[in-house]
Amino acid sequence: MAERTIAWKPRGENQIIGTEVLRIDGVEKASGTAKYSADINTQGTLYCKLLTCKHAHAKVTKLDTEPAKGVKGVKAVHIFRDVDSEIEWDGTLIAAVAAETQDAAQDGVNAIVVEYEVLPHFVDEDDLEAAKEAGRTTEPRSSTQGNVEAALKDAKAKVEGYYGIHTITHCCLEPHGSHCEFEDDNLIAHLSTQNVSGTPGQFAGPLGLDASKVTVVCDYIGGGFGSKFAADEWGLAAAKMAKETGRPVRLMLDRATELKTAGNRPSGFARVTIAANADGNIIAWDSEHWGTNGPQGGTVDVNQYPYVFDFENRNRAAIGIKTNAGPQRAWRAPNHPQLCAMTQTAMDDLAAELGMDSLDFFLKNLGHTAKADVYKAELERAAELIGWKDKWHAHGKGEKRRGKARGLGLGLHRWGGRAHAASCTVRIEPDGSVSSNAGSQDIGTGTRTVIAIVLAETFGLPVEAIKVNIGSSTLPQSGPSGGSTTVGGVSGPNRRAALEALWKIFDLVAAKYKVDAATLSAHGGKILSNGEKAVCTWKQAASLTGPMGLEVQGKGPENDGLTSDGVGGVQMAEVEVDLETGVVRMIKMVAVQDCGLIIDLKTAKSQVEGAMIQGIAYALTEERIMDNQTGRFINADLENYKLPRIGDVGELVAEMYQPDSEYARGVIGLGEPPVICCGAAISNAVANATGVRVSVLPMTPKRVLDALKKGGQA
Repeated sequence: MAERTIAWKPRGENQIIGTEVLRIDGVEKASGTAKYSADINTQGTLYCKLLTCKHAHAKVTKLDTEPAKGVKGVKAVHIFRDVDSEIEWDGTLIAAVAAETQDAAQDGVNAIVVEYEVLPHFVDEDDLEAAKEAGRTTEPRSSTQGNVEAALKDAKAKVEGYYGIHTITHCCLEPHGSHCEFEDDNLIAHLSTQNVSGTPGQFAGPLGLDASKVTVVCDYIGGGFGSKFAADEWGLAAAKMAKETGRPVRLMLDRATELKTAGNRPSGFARVTIAANADGNIIAWDSEHWGTNGPQGGTVDVNQYPYVFDFENRNRAAIGIKTNAGPQRAWRAPNHPQLCAMTQTAMDDLAAELGMDSLDFFLKNLGHTAKADVYKAELERAAELIGWKDKWHAHGKGEKRRGKARGLGLGLHRWGGRAHAASCTVRIEPDGSVSSNAGSQDIGTGTRTVIAIVLAETFGLPVEAIKVNIGSSTLPQSGPSGGSTTVGGVSGPNRRAALEALWKIFDLVAAKYKVDAATLSAHGGKILSNGEKAVCTWKQAASLTGPMGLEVQGKGPENDGLTSDGVGGVQMAEVEVDLETGVVRMIKMVAVQDCGLIIDLKTAKSQVEGAMIQGIAYALTEERIMDNQTGRFINADLENYKLPRIGDVGELVAEMYQPDSEYARGVIGLGEPPVICCGAAISNAVANATGVRVSVLPMTPKRVLDALKKGGQA
């Protein structure tokens, strides 16, 4: 404290940071007392139902909403797309009806008269040749480095393969939506959002309001995963109908509309040629990849492929497919899961062609990555945790019992995680109570808990002594929760403000008790001198701030070492494949992940485990299924949009990679990175078990059986 530098304590001096702390809002969430947007039910609330288009491509030729207005209980109708509007995907919003009850709102929707001119559609996201013939592709992009042709001639082994990963859609437990009401001419929007501070202006402009007259509140959110940064057209509709009727309006998307129109993760498919020399070192990469993000036809970035690895000789080409399907939104580490699944499966096939252990092959080629030492340490630790040495066998050569085969696979990933801009106000009251106020949000990562830990550690208090206020745009601005930036975004400013406040209190204590301020520290609810002698209690020290207490603002990020960026991780999967039914069963999944300084070890591990479950979902069951004939999204419900249940995930092991060098880097977010390489690891495990590559994710039983029948690349 003598130099009064902004820094974290040395690892050994921390009492709370880095330990496993229970979420401070866990009881509220588990008991149901936590209030989400759909739980707000102020007096006079109107309820909304939506009319959506059931065509993939059409033009609205007639729209008559007057019959709806005559339905008993209907108070307002909002039109999203009027006559002559072009519809580009199944599920596009046409109109909303607000009524006294949900039944009355549905009756109003049913009364609306709408007619369409149906237009030709295209929804086949993996058939590049068909897309070209239909004129549904974007301009190709390409990039070349080195001499691929010469390298291929010198290669010891070469693999040519087809790899892919289908579109999945956002499926938040809490769908998108809001509860909007006006108090005089001030809008209060209880919005399910990852962007509390950034959404008031999105309401204000279209409503003709000053942003100062809009308050966005989100105390709790039932998942966002990148899809809830905006007020959205349905949020604006709720606000406009609330203004029109003078009554609160609740509009939450139904599950089908949520899946169809609230955003998706784009697909990716690739033809790859990859080659290595006799030592197992990769010397050539040649690929063309394509996919769709909806009507715009974007695909994953050509410059990020191949993923994590940068080979000396490589050709890359990319082309997008324009489909009549819902548009993309950021979905946990945008583009990275697709890139990883299309890269490291091809690498694993090359390892098999060389007759090498996959782990040895990946270790051999870490020199083509930017974090070779970290990946090496993580791979070696993951191998210990899963028992790689004892369980590994050549692809398809393991023991088969009762028609079932087991296999191992691995993958690795990278992510940024730089802290977002944020501010906070830390208050210390004369009675010693402490609070933090910030317009951030908790999307499930434990934001309240992280802030409480940071302040408790700084002030030498228990976590329960800290009150954390977040979730309102009236509080100091904080960035949106995206890109795994929130933990770094909130911890830096709170640490900075807390230290500034503590130093002011030390000066007051020094003056009162005639001690050297440079010798003071806060620990165990006391102010100590030289770390031993108690000078006064925390409450006595706080009382010196006077009747107004003490308030300090914190901002970030700053270049003071509190935060950093750039993480890497590895995953290994063990699966069992039923060779008769094609069912893949997860046995065990191991993740070893770095993320710099860990504030709460419990929530850090929880983030990794949750990501692994999401990865298991898109690897084995989860996909958007489009009907080529009708253009409809045919599994847009929770019965047929297949997500894993607790019995489907197997044993999950999450270990945080925490050498001193990682600790010293500062705080880095980690929610997204552990979802990235699950697909590659599980696909490689299935290939190891069966001896054939199921080339497209998810690896449904049919795709597994087709691959077995064909002998690979199904």
